[in-house]
Amino acid sequence: MSKGYWLAIRTAWVTWRNGVLSSPRFQQAATRFWLTRPVAHAQARGLFDLVAGFVYSQTLAACLETGLLDVLAQGVTSTESVADQCALPSEGALRLLRAAAAIGLAERVGTAWALGSAGAALRGNAGIAEMIAHHPLLYADLADPVALLRRGGGGGALARYWTYAEHPGDGTAEEVHAYSRLMGASQPLVATQILQSYRFAQHRRILDIGGGEGRFLEAVAAAVPTLDLALFDLPAVTDRARTRLAAAGLGARSVVHAGSFLHDPLPTGYDLITLVRVLHDHDDGPALTVLRAIHAALPRGGCLLIAEPMAQTRGAEPAGDAYFGLYLLAMGSGRPRTPREIDGMLRAAGFDTVRLLSTAMPLTCRVMLARRN
Repeated sequence: MSKGYWLAIRTAWVTWRNGVLSSPRFQQAATRFWLTRPVAHAQARGLFDLVAGFVYSQTLAACLETGLLDVLAQGVTSTESVADQCALPSEGALRLLRAAAAIGLAERVGTAWALGSAGAALRGNAGIAEMIAHHPLLYADLADPVALLRRGGGGGALARYWTYAEHPGDGTAEEVHAYSRLMGASQPLVATQILQSYRFAQHRRILDIGGGEGRFLEAVAAAVPTLDLALFDLPAVTDRARTRLAAAGLGARSVVHAGSFLHDPLPTGYDLITLVRVLHDHDDGPALTVLRAIHAALPRGGCLLIAEPMAQTRGAEPAGDAYFGLYLLAMGSGRPRTPREIDGMLRAAGFDTVRLLSTAMPLTCRVMLARRN
């Protein structure tokens, strides 16, 4: 049967389904009938979570700002002890503890409190904590989401936070440090997934473009001692990269290049080039410029590895078009892309062989490999 036929069937189904689900009579009946009651309850919970999501995120922010999770990580403790260590009144501490327990960050143990499972997982991922710490900038921009959409993105607090990335030299030392800290803290989990998805040992020399302070190269160096390392980033970042790589004992094994990959020629002589969470930060025009420059810099048989969250990832759809879609809009540059869209851009840039690699946690990172034939 034709594609048009199946499209008509799906359109009819969606129209009928939405009519049923929006009916107050059906909603009331679904909550009374034993077979549909669990579904109705799940739908109601999901809808409430959408409404209450901002409050949940602010509860999380309060837990981090007060140090509540660190206090609970020391062991089971009382409300009064939490109030004292977090500099909160007793009633405020109790309300925060109850809210944190409701979303899994804390857990009640008798009349005392302990770290919850979600809180424990959060403490093991410094990158998430860094993201949450700078979320007030995003929330300020999303205070009027319609205005953000109408002006086409940017122009707010988050765009100012990322200013130097689009305008080299404009950022202060503290702005560069804040950005580098955020990116560096979130690298370990992503680096592990990338290294598990691809055999880096088959290459001799790697160039990490937009590599920040060199956290990803550190992980690669530990996994593949035979690789020569190189990093390319803006001048505002490269001094920090040299310092970090030297402190890690990689100074003699690494080269750091300063420049803008949108305007300056890329270094040549590397058989593997990596873009780790870089492509989705740029609009289609600049992104294609970067890909073409990389194609030109690679030798025949050389590879480009792209790693970043991608749109329409099964089971992680909200992370793509919802979170990163609005985040990048507020930032003023870039968008989450599907693997098919990235594939098309790679082929437009001159790459002939493109494939999607599997990763352990596609929600945070997917990996694509392109080869210059």
